[in-house]
Amino acid sequence: MHPMLNTAVKAARSAGKIIVHGSQNLDRLTVTAKRENDFVSEIDQKAEKIIIQTLLDAYPTHAILAEESGASGSTGEAEYQWVIDPLDGTTNFLHGFPQYAVSIALAHNGVLSQAVIYDSARNDLYTASRGGGAFLNDRRLRVSKRKQLDDALIGTGFPYRDFTHLDAYMAMLRDMLQKTAGVRRPGSAALDLAYTAAGRLDGFWEIGLSKWDIAAGCLMIQESGGLVSDFSGNENYLESGNIVAGSPRVFNQLLQTLAPHLTDALK
Repeated sequence: MHPMLNTAVKAARSAGKIIVHGSQNLDRLTVTAKRENDFVSEIDQKAEKIIIQTLLDAYPTHAILAEESGASGSTGEAEYQWVIDPLDGTTNFLHGFPQYAVSIALAHNGVLSQAVIYDSARNDLYTASRGGGAFLNDRRLRVSKRKQLDDALIGTGFPYRDFTHLDAYMAMLRDMLQKTAGVRRPGSAALDLAYTAAGRLDGFWEIGLSKWDIAAGCLMIQESGGLVSDFSGNENYLESGNIVAGSPRVFNQLLQTLAPHLTDALK
């Protein structure tokens, strides 16, 4: 395992311990609303703090981009930047719905190079290194072999705080429901992408995600033989937050299904 990936795993497991402990005391947690339908708990903050501390203890010159504390370090100039979501799926976590994860990615000169997604509820560790493949615990991951969209199980995320593109999304969802074997919305984009890398989902799409939601999962899918793009088939997904991912055959059919519903703002 790459030394930097090993450090990220250590950080993710430390955060996972905090999350597991918090899940056993949900009624005692302090929760605040960042904005409508977007919550942060003391567990998010404690998990993020220990992740950053672990990473910077090992690599003090690296920059950080984290969901709760934002950017730190020389983010515009740093050779390395860690992209962190300490608890992706906070709403699930707060309701005791066991679909949430720690997500940590490392970008080297702007290119994703290491990734960890840790599902503490199941003790499942997803890892990836650029050029080194992706793994679930010790098992090599490959995207699914399904070739047709009508046989595919597709993941998505509903708009929940910004409804600007709700009409376009509902049109996309309508077509997906009719053209696939099923659509799932578990509530953690990081895990949805990890599941796509593992072949549990055949593809995924969502509008308006943040970089920390998807950075680790994108590398994981690519290292599992899958494809990732924005809605126009380009590589602007980390910046736009509009993402399509999946096995190669299903990926292309997803793009074709979404295309009729793209507004200018989504292209």
